[in-house]
Amino acid sequence: MRHANKKKRIGRNASHRKATLQALSTALIRHKRIETTLAKAKALRPFVEPIIHRAQDDSTASRRQAFRKLQDKEAVKELYAEIAGAIDGRPGGYTRIVKLGQRGGDAAEMAVIELVDFNDVKPEGTGGTKRKTRRSSSRRRGGSAGAAATSSSKAEAPQTEDTPDAAPEASGEESEAPEQQEAEAVASDSANPDATGNPQVPQTEAGADHPDAEQGAATGTGEPPPEAQAENQGRSADNR
Repeated sequence: MRHANKKKRIGRNASHRKATLQALSTALIRHKRIETTLAKAKALRPFVEPIIHRAQDDSTASRRQAFRKLQDKEAVKELYAEIAGAIDGRPGGYTRIVKLGQRGGDAAEMAVIELVDFNDVKPEGTGGTKRKTRRSSSRRRGGSAGAAATSSSKAEAPQTEDTPDAAPEASGEESEAPEQQEAEAVASDSANPDATGNPQVPQTEAGADHPDAEQGAATGTGEPPPEAQAENQGRSADNR
C-alpha cells in the first residue's frame, strides 16, 4: 500500500528521477541559481532543502549523508565551505521559486529556483506572461474597434453653430416697416377730416370740370356762390 507516499514523478521512473534531481541539486549549489521548468523546480525543492539544512552541522557524518544524496565531492565542499556560513541561523526556506512564464517551443511553464541568501534581487521577467487565448484576443479586437468607431463618429459629427437665421428676417421686417407706415399714414389722412373740418372727398373728373365746383373750391366752402344759386332757382321756376 502506498499511503503517504505521494511525490512528483516529473515523467520519469525512480532511477531517472533520482539522477535528474541529483544533477539539479549539484547545479543549484554551484551556481546558486538555475532556470528550469516549474514542475522540476517544485520537485527539486523538497529534495535539496534537507541537504542544505544538514550543512549547518559540519561533521563527518553530516558530510557523508550529503555526499550520499549528491554523489559529487565538489558540490559537498561548496556546500559546507560557502553556503553553510550564509544560512547560519535560518531555520528553513533556503530556496525561492520565481515563475518566468511559458517557453516558446512547447509552452512549458518556466521558473527560476535560487538560494535566498545569495539572490536578494528578483530576476527580470518576474511575474511571467499571461497566456493569450482566442477569447481574450477577440475581446481586445472588439474593444479597440468600438473605441475607434466612437472616436470616428465623434470626429465626423458636425459641430453645431448658431446660424444667424433671425438676422435676415429682422432686417426684412425693418425694410418693410417704413413702407407699411407710409401706407397707413395715407389711409388715415383720407379717412380723417382736414384742418377746416370738412372731410377730404376725392374729386372726380366731371366734378372738377364743373364751374360751380371751381368757384366753391375757390371760396374754401363746398357750396356754390349766391349768384349761381339764384340762376339755379330761376331755371327751376321756368321749368315749372
